[in-house]
Amino acid sequence: MVRGGAAVLRKYGNFVDDLRLYVRGGSGGMGYPRLGGEGGRGGDVWFVAQERITLKSIREKYPLKRFVAGTGANSSVKALKGEKGKDCEVRVPLGISVLCDDGKQIGELNAAGERFLAARGGLGGCLATNFVPCKGQRRIVRLDLKLIADVGLVGFPNAGKSSLLSKVSHAKPEIANYAFTTVQPQLGKIMYADYKQILVADLPGLIEGAHVNRGMGHKFLKHVERTKQLLLVVDISGFQLSVKTQFRTAFEAILLLTKELELYKEELLTKPALLAINKMDLPCAKDNLNELMKQLQNPQGKLTSKEMIPANTLEFKDIIPISAQTGEGIEELKASIRKSIAEEAEQENEEYRKKKLLLLHASEEQMNRR
Repeated sequence: MVRGGAAVLRKYGNFVDDLRLYVRGGSGGMGYPRLGGEGGRGGDVWFVAQERITLKSIREKYPLKRFVAGTGANSSVKALKGEKGKDCEVRVPLGISVLCDDGKQIGELNAAGERFLAARGGLGGCLATNFVPCKGQRRIVRLDLKLIADVGLVGFPNAGKSSLLSKVSHAKPEIANYAFTTVQPQLGKIMYADYKQILVADLPGLIEGAHVNRGMGHKFLKHVERTKQLLLVVDISGFQLSVKTQFRTAFEAILLLTKELELYKEELLTKPALLAINKMDLPCAKDNLNELMKQLQNPQGKLTSKEMIPANTLEFKDIIPISAQTGEGIEELKASIRKSIAEEAEQENEEYRKKKLLLLHASEEQMNRR
């Protein structure tokens, strides 16, 4: 049974993945009509992606959440062309989508150093403006964070995702024997002997109805969108959120996880996926695994209610029994993750090569026609 719900909500509230800001470009400087002098343009407001920045740190550092660029310098006898106002640069995390207040996306920042012009400065006074300076652009924008990772761990609460992350990486997530241990995303890196690194995200546990925003709902699912691959983690002994909810077998848990992903955004099921069957150290785990493998061969079986079956199924590239507690199967899982990532990278490279070749042929044909 889940206890301490209020404490969980307070803790989750400390993790910020959505922030509303006011941005305003600087006003232009005054022109000098008598001598045709032009005022300096107002400064711009820029969002700049940087590692080790969080939305929470922005909120704490700038509690007013207002960002205004500098005013352009006035034209004068000594300087007919006024200097541009000082730009305002706001450091933001990687994986940010920039949205207007109406929810329309106007930009995104995924790599360190990427920049987005959030508010342009106004023109300085000049002939075109009758030497009257213009005000800078102003608007309310929303920063929406979606984690970027190679692999996203997907599973119901207490499936052992946090324990698994601690086994495969140097991350130290909170681990305890109650459903909502992980209430905010955790990131870890799998380090291989040849220095290859793969970024893994442990995302807050889904519950049934997450696609309609039950529980952590969309706060969880939006982060899945930015992961390259999915790793479903399922408790071989099944799952029950509380004494008031229905018990689900491992097979039913897989179907329900797939259905939640499908109902939220069908494209998520096109991502490459692996399946880790966890807690193989428990009694009867091997018998349960044998039964699960039979059920996976026939998901339309009579034992499963039709409403639980997703319209589309995830095609698992590999199914690995593991125990995050004892370490059983962990090395095999790490090898499988690396192989899957490498295969997808090769496929993307091949598709890129084919597109370049098609463009080259099209260019040659165009040249021949001339």
